[in-house]
Amino acid sequence: MTKQTTAPRTVILGVAASDSHAVANHLIAYSLRGAGFDVVNLGTCTPVEEFAATCHEHADAEAVIIGSLNGHIHEDLRGLAEAKESGQIACPVIVGGNLSVGSHKDASAHERLYALGVDHILIDPAELPALLNKLRAARHRTTPLRAAS
Repeated sequence: MTKQTTAPRTVILGVAASDSHAVANHLIAYSLRGAGFDVVNLGTCTPVEEFAATCHEHADAEAVIIGSLNGHIHEDLRGLAEAKESGQIACPVIVGGNLSVGSHKDASAHERLYALGVDHILIDPAELPALLNKLRAARHRTTPLRAAS
């Protein structure tokens, strides 16, 4: 009997630069590893530059996943657009958690994150494996889907 092997699916995980909340980070890493992902977990207080350096070391990474619980992610991701434009971060960036400060949530918070270079925002971490599968499928399509003429 031959065992079929597939290349590990690598993701880079960390918590935004000013945020030291580790519990959700570890739970997400555990969950993704259980789903078969190779998780490069940078832990808490991770600046954009460290995510970029890790992307360089793991060019096969499918995504960078950044969590925030303190709500200061907008300030923490100021260098993200530049890192993406320069090719230092070439894979999709996914963020989740508490994405703004205070109990009143500003409707423009998500738009500001997209403007900073974020590709996807998740409210529920349980949706992460499905999103990663969707991103992988989109990346591996050899021909674009077109309507019949």
